[in-house]
Amino acid sequence: MEYTPALFENVARRDNLGFWAGHTLDYRKVAEFLDFTTADVSRLAGVAKSSVRFDDKIPLEMKERLEWTANICNLVFDFFGSEVKTALWFKAPNPMLGNVAPRDMIRLGRYKKLLMFVTQAVQDNRKREQEAQTEQAAATSEA
Repeated sequence: MEYTPALFENVARRDNLGFWAGHTLDYRKVAEFLDFTTADVSRLAGVAKSSVRFDDKIPLEMKERLEWTANICNLVFDFFGSEVKTALWFKAPNPMLGNVAPRDMIRLGRYKKLLMFVTQAVQDNRKREQEAQTEQAAATSEA
């Protein structure tokens, strides 16, 4: 298992969902992964619907929010290891998030709060995995 200090666990280790083509984010692919409409992207970025575009003239606010969104999606993929399960997690209401779907948290501009929840879950999961490995190693050495 790869060790990552907690300071760096807010950024996905890999781009398993293929959002980054080379060194450029495919903004449209991120929006499509979460089934965001033009109105959704407009709202999450705080730009007019007429300003929503996915080319080289993408508004800075939109670019930034979609980069953050791509990162959160990849962090969740790291847990599930499946594009289908990751997409389902984002679309299903989550009791730990007040019965709000994570996709809606992003759409409504709550991505920082969602990142905090996801990062904490990643840390908790890694800690459990490390403890299980330690227990298994101890049991093996005793046998």
